Amino acid sequence: MNAVSSKWLASIQIPDPIVLSVVIPVYNERPVLPILYERLRRVLDPLQIAYELVMVDDGSRDGSGQYLVDLATAASSVKAVRLSRNFGKEAALTAGLAQAEGEAVIVLDADLQDPPELIPDMLQAWRAGADVVCMRRRSRAGETAFKKLSAHLFYRLLNRISDVDIPADTGDFRLMSRQAVDAINQLPERNRYMKGLFAWVGLPTHFIEYDRAPRAAGASKWDFLGLLTLAFEGITSFSIAPLRLSMGAGVITALAGIVFGLWIAVKTLILGNPVQGYPSLISIMTVLGGVQLISIGLLGEYVGKAYFEAKQRPVYLIRDVVHNRALRHESSPEKSQFHVASR
Repeated sequence: MNAVSSKWLASIQIPDPIVLSVVIPVYNERPVLPILYERLRRVLDPLQIAYELVMVDDGSRDGSGQYLVDLATAASSVKAVRLSRNFGKEAALTAGLAQAEGEAVIVLDADLQDPPELIPDMLQAWRAGADVVCMRRRSRAGETAFKKLSAHLFYRLLNRISDVDIPADTGDFRLMSRQAVDAINQLPERNRYMKGLFAWVGLPTHFIEYDRAPRAAGASKWDFLGLLTLAFEGITSFSIAPLRLSMGAGVITALAGIVFGLWIAVKTLILGNPVQGYPSLISIMTVLGGVQLISIGLLGEYVGKAYFEAKQRPVYLIRDVVHNRALRHESSPEKSQFHVASR
């Protein structure tokens, strides 16, 4: 090898391997994004590790996507992933985890209710041997009493009926090792309740309690119906208890009908009373019809899940991925057009 070749090889700068990826799903969060980026920089830059911010735009309509593209073009630490449309938070999380390259991956909401300042503590627990660091909410500032109570009851109900131990009072805010992330990326299902999938993986887990803050800016995109739908998705994804409950309701209703019929027969034979009971008949038919419709609806929910799984549609479609690697090493910016990902 001549001197020129040796000098050229020595001039090549190989970037440090990424230690930490922070995955952030974004949907109509334009007002909070500058605050989010600055707070993350203030926390991560002093750590002196190679990190990336994987910010997934889930079909925003308020300019969030373009802001992330501009940010990724100017900052080498930002990778902007834009989905082709709004697929939902669970799909955006799935896309972000598939794009994350770090040895440790943290999931963080864009609204800053989960403080980035806790990231050093999470990394410390990971370096001590934990594959998963769950952040357990000690308090929930800025939320109504009804929302706090419903969340408290939901987690405990889900744990009681599910075969998987899903940690109570924990959201998506957590750190996962590369082993845990690779395991999640292998899961093929289309109906994805990420909190349940995180728990399903298992692996050594460490818990850190914290106080959840109010939103830094903007308004929540979750209304009551959306939260109720997510809760039902979690229950039906990790338990068949609703089907067993409907079967139990059917058995109880049938037994009640038999007992009522026997009582009418005995009353008629012994007392000679004519069979009247038009109101009671209508009531029984109404109750029985309601039980049947609920049972059919629950069965349809599970059949529908199987139907969507059988179609094998991708969880999301990526419009483009923008990451200015040229700022880190000798390379051209990465930008792929309409990349299709299966999970």
